[in-house]
Amino acid sequence: MKPRYRKIHSYFKLNGISFSRDELKEVAYSLIKEGEPFEKEIGDFLLDWLDDTPMLQVHTSGSTGKPKPIMLQKRYMVNSALATGEFFGLQPGDSALLCLPATYIAGKMMLVRAMVLGLELDYVTPSSDPLDGVSKTYDFCAMVPWQLENSLDALGRIKILIVGGAPLSQEVQTQVQARLLAGQVQKAQVFETYGMTETITHIALKEINVGLSIAAGQGRGTVEPQTHTPHFKTLPKVTLSIDERGCLVIDAPKITDVPVVTNDMIHLISETEFEWLGRYDNVINSGGVKLFPEQIEAQLATLISSRFFVVGLPDKKLGQKLVLVVEGEVEERKLLREIKSQTALKKFELPKKIYQVAEFLQTESGKILRHKIVARIDD
Repeated sequence: MKPRYRKIHSYFKLNGISFSRDELKEVAYSLIKEGEPFEKEIGDFLLDWLDDTPMLQVHTSGSTGKPKPIMLQKRYMVNSALATGEFFGLQPGDSALLCLPATYIAGKMMLVRAMVLGLELDYVTPSSDPLDGVSKTYDFCAMVPWQLENSLDALGRIKILIVGGAPLSQEVQTQVQARLLAGQVQKAQVFETYGMTETITHIALKEINVGLSIAAGQGRGTVEPQTHTPHFKTLPKVTLSIDERGCLVIDAPKITDVPVVTNDMIHLISETEFEWLGRYDNVINSGGVKLFPEQIEAQLATLISSRFFVVGLPDKKLGQKLVLVVEGEVEERKLLREIKSQTALKKFELPKKIYQVAEFLQTESGKILRHKIVARIDD
């Protein structure tokens, strides 16, 4: 039996037009020759996908180091698409919007899902405001956090939205929830994703909607009441464990040959559920106390309107001291007073100093390049 990646679903459409496998190759050539830069990326990927090789080279995002090429099996990419379709109950003929560049795995997988599941996929120029000028309602879409932040007032145009590439701030989650509770957005189901290039995008999802949940495997539109939870839940056939550091280990035999050992520290709830605590390489050891920057940042989010992060810098007495790095200008003494009086942070979790940076370095998906920014700070 031929591998399933060789087949294009009969319901698949690209910008409203059905294509056979050979016709789609011609479309790809046309995009490469005559398209905009983002369309050339789509064309390049389509040609790679439609060739006879079982493997595909992709590049990591470079958020924790230099982007590196890795090889993925196309059949595993098909399995990933099928798992997403099963979780959300996506059906042939459902509509989807591609607003991410096809340079990295997230954009590539939107194309794969469409070809495998038989989705009617439209694409738009990747931008910070992807729904600007879009009047059509779509069943499924993927965005990065900064795109969601600029699309809050248009969420009614997306029925199922997955958001990944970087952690979703508590502020944006609160804004989504407020619109839902106020009835401003009634159809949108918004999920934060957890995954990486090595796991072919997401292997777990966390619903950020308050009080509503799609029943996995029951089909789109099956909505059940649910108490809001901060836990990620895995896709079908994915199980979890932790290593001696307390970091997540992913066992997903349908999408990877060996378990994936991550640098993400978690609270393991069950073999299919976890709470994300932060990156192992971001943990600050201050005076013998382990501090999780991501947890402290969640406390600070209500006080700081601009982008920020906390980090540990070398200190003779403490080993590392906790400092706050803010994009733009702030009144340092005033902000430190507010942090002390208006948050639940303990004494050892309070920033010892604030650094102000004109503009943060970031990846294309919006991840802040913490270590590169810190390297430019003179203490």
